[in-house]
Amino acid sequence: MLDKCITLLQSYGLSSLKKLKQVHAFSIRHGVSITNPEMGKHLIFYLVSLPPLPPMSYAHKIFSEIEKPFNVFIWNTLIRGYAETGDSVSALSLFREMRASGLVEPDTHTYPFLLKAVAKMADVRLGETIHSVVIRSGFGSLIFAQNSLLHLYGNCGDVDSAYKVFDEMPVKDLVAWNSVINGFAENGKPNEALGLYSEMGSKGIKPDGFTIVGLLSACAKIGALALGKRVHVYMIKVGLTGNLHSCNVLLDLYARCGRVEEAKTLFSEMVEKNSVSWTTLIVGLAVNGFGKEAIELFKDMESEEGLLPCEITFVGILYACSHCGMVDEGFEYFRRMRDEFKIEPRIEHFGCMVDLLARAGEVKKAYEYIMTMPMQPNVVIWRTLLGACTVHGDSDLAELARIKILQLEPNHSGDYVLLSNMYASEQRWSDVQKIRKQMLEDGVRKVPGHSLVEVGNRVHEFLMGDKSHPQSELIYAKLKEMSDRLRVEGYVPQISNVYVDVEEEEKENALVYHSEKIAIAFMLISTPERSPIRVVKNLRVCADCHLAIKLVSKVYDREIVVRDRSRFHHFKDGIRFVQSPIIDVPTIAIGRLQHFCD
Repeated sequence: MLDKCITLLQSYGLSSLKKLKQVHAFSIRHGVSITNPEMGKHLIFYLVSLPPLPPMSYAHKIFSEIEKPFNVFIWNTLIRGYAETGDSVSALSLFREMRASGLVEPDTHTYPFLLKAVAKMADVRLGETIHSVVIRSGFGSLIFAQNSLLHLYGNCGDVDSAYKVFDEMPVKDLVAWNSVINGFAENGKPNEALGLYSEMGSKGIKPDGFTIVGLLSACAKIGALALGKRVHVYMIKVGLTGNLHSCNVLLDLYARCGRVEEAKTLFSEMVEKNSVSWTTLIVGLAVNGFGKEAIELFKDMESEEGLLPCEITFVGILYACSHCGMVDEGFEYFRRMRDEFKIEPRIEHFGCMVDLLARAGEVKKAYEYIMTMPMQPNVVIWRTLLGACTVHGDSDLAELARIKILQLEPNHSGDYVLLSNMYASEQRWSDVQKIRKQMLEDGVRKVPGHSLVEVGNRVHEFLMGDKSHPQSELIYAKLKEMSDRLRVEGYVPQISNVYVDVEEEEKENALVYHSEKIAIAFMLISTPERSPIRVVKNLRVCADCHLAIKLVSKVYDREIVVRDRSRFHHFKDGIRFVQSPIIDVPTIAIGRLQHFCD
């Protein structure tokens, strides 16, 4: 009878929970006790393997009724189930129970499952502890354990430890290469990811779809369009253009590099599209200043059978409305999202609505909206209000917003700087000094500005006043030439953007050496005439640089795209022909899009 019950499980096991319960009941009626380890093993396996979310409490209850679970497979199956469902605490607790029981010893499968669970906790110290246990247990040289360790350290943001594990691996499979490429890409080290990709090529290792996704993500973060295009060509060559996930990330790359036409062309040529594809292009249009096109594309998406927008789609639509000044339309889309599509608004959506009102100059209405939200506003929302108050000169409301921010995130330098700049613009130098003094007392340091540009498949980074580049002498000569030619065009330095109480000449000198100007000077001496220039900056572009770059586009006949922390700036022929925000929420994160839209 035991064999018959197991045969039934094998026949119906993965169909539904209802079927498994029927087999369970059948076994009890025919005298096959669940305390039988063999029956329990099979039933637990099929329960844990049920898509999309296995009933772990049911599986664990069966496990607890097994008299003596001597089979390590049963323990591993439960640990795997908890790891895959995100219940890392239960996975770790079960592992500890396993070691304390004395019934079984962990094997080659135990640690990869456990490490996966710990990776989701993003607790690097706990990860190091488990790493030491793996080594002491004699499994440190197994490639499955090593790959799991790579994933663990990468997920914890400890890319140095990840690379150390990778470097010491005697045999590196494609999974290992992909893990450490993605670790670098997702933790602010895209240049290292690109270097690793080159090393893969030199060793004759062919990338797969996962490699492509990691590499394109790295290119998107630093605006490495040329390398991204080479990856696109490679995708065409090896037939990866049919890989939907890779194409979606490629769409994101073109959008983040300000290449809207390429993104639209790719989208039109995609044989298969899903909600992620549509959402990626909608958001891409919105962040590049094509808000009305984004809304029209959304209408097209609605007409496609079987396609439904997800919560991130609406983040893009609401931002498009915000930056097109479409206040009424934004509130209507917010209503439709909730009432028609049954999508419960998240904090990002409420943030969009606050931004919608704030950008329309309705800062008091934005504050009132915050106070009526059904959830506690986060620091991003208060920071949005603070930014709007500094633009529209509402210092009382700005002070209130700052107090709220300090309660939630007391050591963010940008908030001090915003308030300091507002006081400086009002010539309130004593208040500026108070803010600067408080920053020092609180140990808060201003994030240094840097700009990235790509030349010859290499990304160059410049800081303010940077003279570390090998071509510094030529760069600064071009920078002086730029200043002279711009003055002939009528350029006057916007010294009001230097928020310190010093002489005007010192302010002018400070403006000349902003990182984006140095980066553009470098591009002028390093790229062919009339070729476009793309700059990625980690901070907001100041009004003086904005004016100067606009004139550079005319004087040097260059199209210039600057992607700063908050928006895209497109310049051509001395005209800012489109400008739009970069969404300050994880809306273009393809993994998250995949999770919510599919």
